[in-house]
Amino acid sequence: MPKKILVILGQPQRHSYGGALMQAYSEGARAAGAEVQELYLGDLKFDPLATTSLAHLNELEPDLALAQEAIKWADHLVFVYPIWWGTIPALLKGFIERVFLPGFAVNFRKNSPRWDKLLTGRSARLIVTLNTPSWIYRWYFGRPGHNTMKKTILQFCGIKPVRITEVGPLKNSTDEKRQQWIGQIRALGTRLA
Repeated sequence: MPKKILVILGQPQRHSYGGALMQAYSEGARAAGAEVQELYLGDLKFDPLATTSLAHLNELEPDLALAQEAIKWADHLVFVYPIWWGTIPALLKGFIERVFLPGFAVNFRKNSPRWDKLLTGRSARLIVTLNTPSWIYRWYFGRPGHNTMKKTILQFCGIKPVRITEVGPLKNSTDEKRQQWIGQIRALGTRLA
């Protein structure tokens, strides 16, 4: 059976360098025989602030219900997004808070510190653009955006392995270098990873 991959652009701008990386990964994965669905968070109609408490969840908007179905369908999730102010974009965080809910992504056990991870059996790839040099982001800032997505969201819900591909620094990069990165991401898609 072909691998089922959901590629999510986690920033508002569809026509951006992140959007080009998303398309490159999708093209590579399709060329390798994968079934690919794409999700552009900037196109979805939802209130990222509607969840005020896990005890009082609002009904999901139709776009978010479809997003949950796409996540359930997928074997592999690919998130493409920039690091802004050291972490993930607010739109991506709002999407996660509205979609990765108890009963869908996790179940918290009553009177226990343990929880059930409901998204096991899936893997993930984070394709992350940076303006900061990678070594500064790692050693000076401690990679807060990577830790948030990998450890406290995806692995918390049972998704593993979660691999990270950094692209950048974009600031002051040449068109030639940006095209080289697009080629690398397309090749990554052909490896279905």
